Amino acid sequence: MTERDIIACIKRHEEKKTADLFAGIGDDCAVLRPSDNKVQLITCDSLIESVHFDLSWHPPELLGAKAVSVNVSDIAAMGGQPRFALLALGLSRGCENWLDSFLQGFEERLQDYQVRLIGGDTVNSKGGFMITVTVIGEMDKDKVCYRSGAREGDLVWVSGPLGEAAAGLEICRNAPGLKNSYPSLVSAHLSPEPRLELGGLLARSGLVHAMIDLSDGLATDLAHICGASGVGAEVFQKDIPFTREFTGLARELGLSAFDWALKGGGDYQLLFTTDPENREAVTRLAVGSHRTLYPVGRMVKGSGVILCDGENRQDITFQGYEHR
Repeated sequence: MTERDIIACIKRHEEKKTADLFAGIGDDCAVLRPSDNKVQLITCDSLIESVHFDLSWHPPELLGAKAVSVNVSDIAAMGGQPRFALLALGLSRGCENWLDSFLQGFEERLQDYQVRLIGGDTVNSKGGFMITVTVIGEMDKDKVCYRSGAREGDLVWVSGPLGEAAAGLEICRNAPGLKNSYPSLVSAHLSPEPRLELGGLLARSGLVHAMIDLSDGLATDLAHICGASGVGAEVFQKDIPFTREFTGLARELGLSAFDWALKGGGDYQLLFTTDPENREAVTRLAVGSHRTLYPVGRMVKGSGVILCDGENRQDITFQGYEHR
């Protein structure tokens, strides 16, 4: 495929018009109409073959969906609403069928979140496939959640069970015969779900002091909040939420559930802090959104992240997933 062929293929997947887009694919730049009383949220993530995905077991349509989701998750972590996306692809020759399936998954996930593809770039890649997505979102300027607002004494919350994506990755890499036995874990890795609606609800509630999405594991992402906020954190091992399927796989493979949960990454749950006096209000908010939120620790004076198991204390600061 020539570059013109690839662009034409992408454009066929995105022909809709919106009132706040003057010009999209086909010009040198997209031209947007800014919304009143809003700020723009802009995020960018890259997925590199053999680093973030393996084509031997990651279906192209699910990879297309994941490329959208990991960016939308960043918008969710700041409480915003995604609006537009840019897609840059580094492709090998002879990838026509793969590209069509990838774009099908990509476009379906954009539609799920009412996001419009407005441009991007394509290049010939001889070193493997490369996918870079930029998502532009928006939020009321006085409601944006940052990493820097956590306070000493805050409760630390997560929006769901941890470690499932890391467990799914373990199955795909080293135990493919177990895929049918643990489908939800495999799906957590191949096609994660950003907590977009919940992120907006939390931000608009005014209860959240700091928030981030869990892309690199609790040990690393909570350390980011600590660093940005100038405080430390304690995580209570007994409070970390797991599913039965997750703990069942860990037992079957003889691996550590806590390592996956703390260090595995890829869950795209939300991690946030609130005043402990608002615990009941946060719980009521979760019930109203049909989700369960889990307090797993507290912010403390100092720096870094400490895992507490009874009297045992272990420094786990920045021990999450590293992209090598």
